[in-house]
Amino acid sequence: MNDWFGMANRVLAGDEISDDEALSILNCPDDELLLLLQGSYNIRRHYYGNKVKLNMIINAKSGLCPENCGYCAQSSISKAPVEKYTFVNRVSLLSGAEQADRLNAGTYCIVASGRGPSKREVDTVASAVKEIKGKYDLKVCACMGILKPDQAEQLKDAGVDRYNHNINTSKAHHPNITTSHTYDDRVATVNTAKEAGISPCSGVIVGMKESQGDVIDMARSLKILDADSIPVNFLHAIDGTPLEGTEELHPKYCLKVLALFRYINPTKEIRISGGREVNLRSLQPLGLYPANSIFVGDYLTTAGQESTEDHKMIEDLGFEIDYNQVPEEQV
Repeated sequence: MNDWFGMANRVLAGDEISDDEALSILNCPDDELLLLLQGSYNIRRHYYGNKVKLNMIINAKSGLCPENCGYCAQSSISKAPVEKYTFVNRVSLLSGAEQADRLNAGTYCIVASGRGPSKREVDTVASAVKEIKGKYDLKVCACMGILKPDQAEQLKDAGVDRYNHNINTSKAHHPNITTSHTYDDRVATVNTAKEAGISPCSGVIVGMKESQGDVIDMARSLKILDADSIPVNFLHAIDGTPLEGTEELHPKYCLKVLALFRYINPTKEIRISGGREVNLRSLQPLGLYPANSIFVGDYLTTAGQESTEDHKMIEDLGFEIDYNQVPEEQV
């Protein structure tokens, strides 16, 4: 039997797990899964206690994207029947912030499709964020594609707290997922946000025909990037996309992936993101033992669980909603 608790203690002491140990997590025997989760929970509890961070998305621009990402219903090569509209106005962004506040979300995520934002789109977000900050106690995360340094500075000055740009997969597997931009383009945008003083958010999508080695590379790459928040998405394969019909994931494997990300990125916000409901299914509550953050409400083109059910899940676990957003050890 693996010594999951001993591994967790070493991580808490500042050690990094080896590649062999990382593989052992992904291949954890099912009869040891609860012990693995307990080990990852020991790390999570050290930094975040029993608090759960809530995030809410507004899809500020849907479809109309020139990129060819194989997982995305909004891409140029997708045949999925998604709603398409240009960037919403300031009033819509303010309305979304009101809803996020009502759902007790600590972070409001403004997400837009496209390769990168136009000047008008950045201006709209900047104007709205200044007003949002004056009305609500919300952190604001923007996710608008590849970012230029002057755009990052403008968003920072407006009060944007966090910028999301996912690496999505490993550098080796990236060409199998999209060819319209490079893995390095994504890393550069995360670094552009960091250089502007914006908290970096970058995550992954698991279940896109990658290897276990790729999953480990993703977790280690995000450690090197020093992303403060790590969304872990589990592929929800959408009809009309190149990955249509891909069903590689099982709830127990998803839990092992979340544990892996906690062991490799012990101090970071690990957020269970898109595909949570369809991939973790009845095991969703167990995901909050390694992870400390979830989305409430709907995702970009797929529906989420009712927010009231998310609140009940947190309450039933004996956990509590976190409004602070800072690891306890850093307070």
